[in-house]
Amino acid sequence: MTPLPIIIDTDPGQDDAIALLLAAASPELELLGVTTVAGNVPLRLTTLNARKVMELAGRADVPVCAGADRPLDVPLVTAEHVHGDTGLNGVDLPEPALPLDPRHAVDFIIQTLRERESGTVTLCPLGPLTNIALALRQAPDIAPRIRRIVLMGGGFFEGGNVTPAAEFNIYVDPQAAHEVFTSGVPVTMAPLDVTHEALTTARRIEAIRSLGNRAGAVVAAWMEFFERYDEEKYGQDGGPLHDPCVIAWLLRPELFTSRDCNVRVETQSELTRGMTVIDWWGVTCLPANAQVLRHVDSDGFFALLTERLARLG
Repeated sequence: MTPLPIIIDTDPGQDDAIALLLAAASPELELLGVTTVAGNVPLRLTTLNARKVMELAGRADVPVCAGADRPLDVPLVTAEHVHGDTGLNGVDLPEPALPLDPRHAVDFIIQTLRERESGTVTLCPLGPLTNIALALRQAPDIAPRIRRIVLMGGGFFEGGNVTPAAEFNIYVDPQAAHEVFTSGVPVTMAPLDVTHEALTTARRIEAIRSLGNRAGAVVAAWMEFFERYDEEKYGQDGGPLHDPCVIAWLLRPELFTSRDCNVRVETQSELTRGMTVIDWWGVTCLPANAQVLRHVDSDGFFALLTERLARLG
């Protein structure tokens, strides 16, 4: 079976980092590159963190390219209160020897999509959609060349996690999200509704720590730091592991249920900026523009994650 070529666009973030490790450990995926964006922390840190994580994964062959340092038309909002001041609090990783690729993330995305056979490359945005929107603006010809955009973002029945209406990734750059969802490119979205079922319970963290390798120890420490915020917020055992749901869907789509829906993004309202208005019940009769993931087999999800982390020496 030919591996699926993907580009991961990300703002690490502990859950982004775990998604990178899951992809790096999965032979079904051909990780063409990692592009970074400002989001959970500023661009300098998301880029440093991506290099650290790819080095931890033993994947110095994967280029890391820095991208947009701010949203399209609103001030940057970050989330150090969740991820810590480095974005990867919980364990100290060494300064990476892995160099930063000199290409801008947007240029890398455009170049790769033009060089690869049309319809083969999947984009996997795990943070704000700024780089993806900029690439589509600068090179409209790439839109039909993208196989699919599989993203983490949004929410509907769960509401938001940064405002009552909005999930963080969409809230940070709602205009970019609007442009992605109206681009005509096939979209699969993993909203809070599905990611909130992938909880890092104590039993699941211990299974990962018990792997006995460096990756397992680091991921367990990240999970324990990251979950503290959501455990206090939601009053549950464990925090949601958002971004790895994107990679897990690529690997095991049968773990998820979904529905094709029309999705629109609110860009203007002070009250609901960044809200993903998902027509789950088809009341608008507007055509579907996204596959919306709804539920996940959480035990199967964590079994997959644990098995793949075990492969990282």
